[in-house]
Amino acid sequence: MRLFLTKTSSREYYVKKLAVALSALILVSGCQMSQRQNATTGESETNSATTGAIIGVVSGAIVGLATGKDADDRRKRALIGATTGGAIGAGVGYYFDKQEAALREELMNSGVQVKRVGEDKLVLTMQNGIGFDSGSDKLSASIFKTLDGVAKVLVEYPDTQLLIEGHTDSSGSESLNKALSEKRANSVKNYLQSQKVTADRLFTEGLGESLPICDNSTKAGRTCNRRVEISIFPAKK
Repeated sequence: MRLFLTKTSSREYYVKKLAVALSALILVSGCQMSQRQNATTGESETNSATTGAIIGVVSGAIVGLATGKDADDRRKRALIGATTGGAIGAGVGYYFDKQEAALREELMNSGVQVKRVGEDKLVLTMQNGIGFDSGSDKLSASIFKTLDGVAKVLVEYPDTQLLIEGHTDSSGSESLNKALSEKRANSVKNYLQSQKVTADRLFTEGLGESLPICDNSTKAGRTCNRRVEISIFPAKK
């Protein structure tokens, strides 16, 4: 016996299917609306695998609804789009969450805080900055072990890219500080390359004295501002 669905029951059928697709994708990705603690605020937040799955399901459903030939076809396409989009979203988020966890473990007690910014960016913040002597672009030996740990995780998770930003204190002219900050960023880039992080993943920028995080009127503040900050993003395919 064939089963005939009315327009109302057909609509309810596809809505239920979409709900099931979302639930299944979150469970399969292992995220189950899981929470993590924000390293900066201490507040709980939904991990990016969960959020990615939700965004993927919704986006896929919208595309499906927009491309169908008629109402029934649109609902079918919405279900297919939700399933596909959710799987992709959850996969990207899960990969990024795993890399974040690996960095936190590798850099524990190193003085480096791993901060999540939104859902697709990590920033490695050194509490005392990456040390440089005044006027020098030579990396301090004290930071080698930390960068070794960063490189180890980056090699394990190759589908990410880095923006390495160099900073200086306010000593000297603005133009000289701009050039020096670029050299400092390149020093970190070269070191990471020496630890088998491929060059096509590494981008640099020199910001000079424009973004101080400490008071340049004190010796300790100037030391703090001589730093490099490393931002990590998903690689563009």
